[in-house]
Formats: sequence, structure tokens, C-alpha cells
Amino acid sequence: MPNKILVVDGDSEIRNIAGTYLENEGFEVLKAENGEQALEIIYKNEFDLVLIETMMFGMMNWIETCMKIKQNKIMPIIFLSKKSEGLDKFQDMPSIADDYIGKPFSSKELIDVVKSKLHRYTMYSDIKNLAKNKIKVGNLTINSDIRQVFIGNDQVKLTPKEFDILELLAGNKGIIFSIEKIYERVWGDMLYKSDNTVMVHIRKIRKKIEKEPKNPIYIKTVWGVGYKI
Repeated sequence: MPNKILVVDGDSEIRNIAGTYLENEGFEVLKAENGEQALEIIYKNEFDLVLIETMMFGMMNWIETCMKIKQNKIMPIIFLSKKSEGLDKFQDMPSIADDYIGKPFSSKELIDVVKSKLHRYTMYSDIKNLAKNKIKVGNLTINSDIRQVFIGNDQVKLTPKEFDILELLAGNKGIIFSIEKIYERVWGDMLYKSDNTVMVHIRKIRKKIEKEPKNPIYIKTVWGVGYKI
């Protein structure tokens, strides 16, 4: 899917020039001539980046438009402004703008800035998503994306089933899981066999993550009920 970009400028010639440059690079482009139109389009579409001129007047000027976009969307906003005033406006509005491009601009200027900001935001989004998939309990970190476990900076080697048990308990902190429920969730078998499979796995996990396996701080036994973190 190509990145989708919104070009907001009161000058139809600028909109068309920017649109042509971007489309020639494979981007999908929509255009708006004022703030009200821009917000209406943004609410109906998902965009990856917005280019907006800083000379818009009317019921909703460019500052109000940018602030409303930032309140509802996470994406880079690039100012389009006269070369003589673009830097000043960009420096005055660091919480709104991610960069600026002076008008008139060349194809290379526009594409270089757009690609740079898209790359930065893509990396930022990837990092955020990785962070969402990390479970932390004290000094214990479980990374579900790469299925790795760390105590502090030291990696702990777990078998796939050991990892699944630890992830289940840590991802549901405070919830007690019976042996039967752990077996059902990890082994995918509702017909629990009354052997010590789960207990053996818990014991092995404790040996790997606990300083004192017989006095655990992570996986707690709730006698007669099950286990929890």
C-alpha cells in the first residue's frame, strides 16, 4: 500500500505541483484548499503525512487545523511556507510541526523531506509497537515479539512451553490460574491429564528466573488453587 499524503494549500497551482511530484514517487495524494476541508477529509481517510501551508486564513487557520490534527492523529505535519519565514514559524511551533519546506520548492526538496519524515515515524511506530508487546514484572522482561526473556540485561533461555506459561501468567498479573487452566491454555488440550506436567514446567521456570526457586518472587503458588504472578 502506498503512503497517503494530504496537501493543504490555498493555491491550486502549489497543490497540483506538490501532488504531481509526490504521485511521481508512488505516493497517493489527496488535496484540500483550507483547514475545514482538510479536517473533513482527514476524518474520512487514514493519512501518513500532511503538508500544510502557513498562510491560511478564514474560519480555521493553519495553527488551529494543525492542533486539531495532532489531537486526533499521529502523523508528521510539514509546513509549506515562504522561504524567508518558514524557519521562524517552524521554530516557533515545535510541538505542531515536524519540518518545513520553503516555497517555491523543487521536486527533490519536497521528496527528500517527505521520505525522511515518513521513515522517522515508521521507526517510531515500530518501537512503540515493540514496547507494547513487552511485559515487565520487576526485573523480569518478557518480549512477546521475539519470544525472549531477560532478568535485568541477562537473557534467560526457556523452552517454548516454558515461555508460554510465563507469558500467560505475566500477561495476566494477579490472576490465579489453576493447573488445569494452564494446561488448557498452553497445550491447547481441554482434557487435562492428572500428571505433574505443569508443575514440572513451573519448577524449571523458577530455577531459571528466581534467585531462590524455593522462595520465589515472581511465580507464586496459591495452595490448593494454582499459580499467579
